[in-house]
Parts: sequence; structure tokens; C-alpha cells
Amino acid sequence: MSETPHPIVIVGAGQAGAETAVELRKIGYPGRVVIVGEEAYLPYKRPPLSKAYLAGSVTAESLYVMQQANLDKAGIEVLTGRRAESLDRAGKTLTLSDGGRLAYSKLCLATGGRARLLSLPGADKPNVYPLRSIADVEAIRAHCQPGKRAVIVGGGFIGLEVAAVAVKLGLEVTVLESLPRVLARVTVPEISEFYEKAHRDAGVDLRTGVQISALEGAERVTHVVLGDGSRIEADFVVAGIGLIANVELAQAAGLAVDNGIVVDEFTQTSDPDIVAAGDCTNHPNIHYGRRMRLESVQNAMEQGRAAAHALAGQPRRYDMVPWFWSDQYDLKLQMVGLSAGFDRFVLRGDPATRSFAAFYLGDGRLIAADTVSRPQDFMFAKKLVALRAEIDPAVLADESVPLKSLIPA
Repeated sequence: MSETPHPIVIVGAGQAGAETAVELRKIGYPGRVVIVGEEAYLPYKRPPLSKAYLAGSVTAESLYVMQQANLDKAGIEVLTGRRAESLDRAGKTLTLSDGGRLAYSKLCLATGGRARLLSLPGADKPNVYPLRSIADVEAIRAHCQPGKRAVIVGGGFIGLEVAAVAVKLGLEVTVLESLPRVLARVTVPEISEFYEKAHRDAGVDLRTGVQISALEGAERVTHVVLGDGSRIEADFVVAGIGLIANVELAQAAGLAVDNGIVVDEFTQTSDPDIVAAGDCTNHPNIHYGRRMRLESVQNAMEQGRAAAHALAGQPRRYDMVPWFWSDQYDLKLQMVGLSAGFDRFVLRGDPATRSFAAFYLGDGRLIAADTVSRPQDFMFAKKLVALRAEIDPAVLADESVPLKSLIPA
């Protein structure tokens, strides 16, 4: 690789940071590329953490976006175990946690987010865990023995995925959700009810609409105390209660921050030499006509690629329709679009078969879709949502009409 005065530096060794580096090489950027990562690992994929990695069916190395030999071949340097402590925009320099300083020509902030921690009496006990990193999962896995009692706080994607793995490993699992239903922030009651039944059928003690007053125990948590005074025995507790965007580095450096690092549709921040990508960004979405911050691996990857183009002086608009997925038991939930504001809900197929699709329309146009174990339907739904297709609800519900036939030629 040819030398430049200073490298492009990427802060954050997650999916967005890795994708930015890889894309820079794909588009022919010849200069130095350096990734700074706080963890001791090479850049890795987080989605398997609460699924296959927790289950013990894959190794840590298999999570790596690129193995060391491939990073070396691509000329991508990774500084592991170092945190970017401060950013001097005028001097175009980062100060690292080991005392080192790293000058940059251009900078990408792919700082991601950190797990939101429980703020309860007893939450600081050693057997209370978040789930965001390889180290978190390794600590949790040490408890995953048949008959152990796991209490999971939070009925979102992470909490339910952990529950599905834990109950299959033979643990006694309780899930506690403060809202009236699981997945309440991302889907409709019909989908929530389906997943609640799936977990209860699998043996999970799933409780919704509950409040936790304390985590009880001397050295370690032994009981979770609910607002009504009831107590649940626990060998360990996992909190899956959301993410806090890591914006402190950007904020301290004076970059625009508002529920994430503010970027434009090309990933540009308020500094012309700095871009940002992934969970940490607040970006405009042309499909929904508003700004948003997304926590999604697809967003991280696509925005990382757009960031690479901006860093290389080849700006490319980021305009992806958001999509997400979750694996629980033998069920694959795939979601495309944001259903907020829908005025018509259409079900395609029978949830009792454990394979169906749900569609959300607004003003007659398809704005979002959820599919359960229907990958083909999801593939076509992505195209239809991107088109904001105008479709008769009766046709959407009719399984004799292939979704493919609804896509304009």
C-alpha cells in the first residue's frame, strides 16, 4: 500500500468500522487504514452473540469480520485493547488509552453503543450481566448449566434470544418485561402474542407488565424482587434493556450530537474531515422523511460502506430501507421498514403454522412488513416496501397470489 502523510483512522472495531475499512480497499483506496478497538479482539459480528455464540456452537474466531491473515493481506491495521480517549479536531489527532497519540488525515467514528445497565439496588452484583460483547457472553456461559435459574430482564430481541438459547440448554428461565407485551417497541400485538406463546410453550416463565424493585442477595443476587413483593430465585441475571449510543468522544470534540452523532445522507459529520457510521449515528432517512438512529447490523454495514466512499472522496448516498432479524428457536423473524403510523394491518398465513407474514399499510401504501420463517416472502417484501407499493389489502392476504407478482416489471 502506498504511503500517505497520515492514515485514515476508524474508531470502533465493530461491524460498521470493519465494513468501512473493507470497503475502502474494495474501492481502491491506497493509503494506510487503521482501526482502533477497545476490546481485545479483532473486529467481530455482534448478532451471533445472543444466539450461536451463547449456545456454544461457534467459536470467537468465527465471529471475526476478517481473520488476521486477511487483514494483513488487505493492509488494514487493527489496534486492539485501546480506547480513543479524546479527539483534537484542530490538530487532527486522537489520544488513546495507552497514552499514545494517533494522527489522521480523515476520521471515521464507528463508536457503536454500550448496553444499558440496570439501575436497581443490587444491580452491581457480580452475577448480573449485560450482553454486548464476547466477554459478556463468556461470563454468562459459565452459568449455563442444566437446572440453573436464569432471570432475564427485558422482552426485546436480546432478552428473547437469550431465553431461547438458555431454555434449550436446560436452564430454568424467567423473562421479565415491564411493558404489557414483548417486542412492544417494534411490532404489533399479534406478533407479540405469537412470540409469547412460543416461549411459554418452550418452558419459559414469561411475565409482562411487571416492575422490579430490587435484586436481593449478599455477595451475589439470589432473588429478583418484583413490585408486588413476589420473589424469583436466580442464579444469575441478564439485562437486555437497550443500548446507549457512544457519543461522548464526538460530543467532547464539539461535533453536532442529538440522539447520536449527527450526519448527513453521505455520513458526513459537522467536521468535513470526519464521518460516522453505525449505531452511534443520527441520520436522515429519505423513505420516512425524518432523522433516525438505528441499531441494526444492516444499517452498520451499509452506512459503513457509504462512509468509506465519503472518506475516499467518492460520496455515495446512504438510503437503505431499515431491516432487522431475530432467531428464536426454529423461528426466523425478519422485519423491513418502520411500521409506526400504519393504518391497516394485513395478515398473510396462519400463525398457528409457525410460518406467516404481516404487512403494514399507510394511506394504502406498504410501509413495513414482518415475516416469520418465510424468507421468500421477506425478499419480495423488501422490494415492495422500498417501492412503497400501493397494494389491495385483500390481495396481500391472499396466499394464492405470489408476492413476486406484485412487484412492478
